[in-house]
Amino acid sequence: MTAPGPALPHPVTGEPFPSPVPPGTGWPDDPASPDTPVARTAADVAGVARESCGLDPNDRSEADFSVVWVQSADARAARLAELGARTSVCRACPRLVEWREEVARTKRASFADQPYWGRPVAGWGDAEPRVLIVGLAPAANGGNRTGRVFTGDSSGDWLYASLHRVGLAALPTSTHAGDGQALLGARLVAAVRCAPPANRPSTTERDTCAAWLAAELALVAPTVRVVVALGGFAWDAVLRAAPALGCAVPRPRPRFGHGLEVGLPRAPGAWSGLPGDSLSLLGCYHPSQQNTFTGRLTVAMLDEVLGRAAASR
Repeated sequence: MTAPGPALPHPVTGEPFPSPVPPGTGWPDDPASPDTPVARTAADVAGVARESCGLDPNDRSEADFSVVWVQSADARAARLAELGARTSVCRACPRLVEWREEVARTKRASFADQPYWGRPVAGWGDAEPRVLIVGLAPAANGGNRTGRVFTGDSSGDWLYASLHRVGLAALPTSTHAGDGQALLGARLVAAVRCAPPANRPSTTERDTCAAWLAAELALVAPTVRVVVALGGFAWDAVLRAAPALGCAVPRPRPRFGHGLEVGLPRAPGAWSGLPGDSLSLLGCYHPSQQNTFTGRLTVAMLDEVLGRAAASR
């Protein structure tokens, strides 16, 4: 990590933190400690992600995800926490590391009095979700600032308000880690865990981060019944990670569409304890300003998709 900026008070706790925030220094909900293992290459990510699930870090086969699925709920929750810790200190993609830390040090003028998280943003929410919501990546001045996925920007304002209306969030707003928000039977994850320049991760960055996503999906697969993909990038990421959910991808490969629902059949040989014979994948336009300002996505449209997901529980 390059030299952090001066310590500033956290908006919720008032405790001072430098930007980026070193792991294990007391930031609310920081899953890591100073000695959490750091992945520095794509190979490290693949190995560390598998190890977090209790798998052989050197065996990259997909057939052994059933070893994860049969673990107890307590064991999977503990492994999910460990995965989040290791995700949150990843340094495998040099361009993303440089960008997220530069944004954290320079800051947007409207947030100049706040510390920035400036690290990868781990998945967040219920450890045994029935609804899993997948986005693209943290926003530079949103999740990269607040340390929580989809928190601190316009997209998050839209998303959490809708989640609250359909009964999947305790509060209608999510402003910062430690604000009292909680997800109810739901979990939020990003396909790419660091804020990318121009919101566009490279193919290599996408593929490197895919191991974190696959590990997280494997750990929540025994309870998930529906996955909501916010945008085409997330839709494709879920289809690539389908084996981690015990699912096969239909042929022809389904294309993203708002409101589109497809069944991902449980793959032959998938652990019989997984819920149902198939998993529902729901498409939803991303609640970006580009979509919400133009009316491509309306409040009613977002509530309809998330309401369907909530009702499927």
